[in-house]
Amino acid sequence: MSGTKCATCGETFFPPRPVCPNCRRKGKLDNVKLSGNGLIESHSTVYVPPRGFEYDAPYTLAIVKLDEGPKITGQIVDVSPEGVKIGDRVRSVFRKVSEDGHEGIVHYAFKFELVR
Repeated sequence: MSGTKCATCGETFFPPRPVCPNCRRKGKLDNVKLSGNGLIESHSTVYVPPRGFEYDAPYTLAIVKLDEGPKITGQIVDVSPEGVKIGDRVRSVFRKVSEDGHEGIVHYAFKFELVR
């Protein structure tokens, strides 16, 4: 997982940005590797999903604050919704999200699993 860090103000961003929203053109952004580890700050369980995700329900979405600072919204996987708590440690994993038809393109994304 990669992001950018502003050498001027020190803030880290995910996804990577071409311009620091704080410093604007005065900022100098450097590419950084993010650990993908963080804490759950908030979460919600989806029981009525949008079309295409009916078979995934119920699933939990959370706002995760990465150790490096950025906040990311992502799905919490491999645990029941009742097993997710604010303050839980998580790590990013790369998982399949969907696929277009029987022989179509497979879509992947970052999700999060609890660190036990």
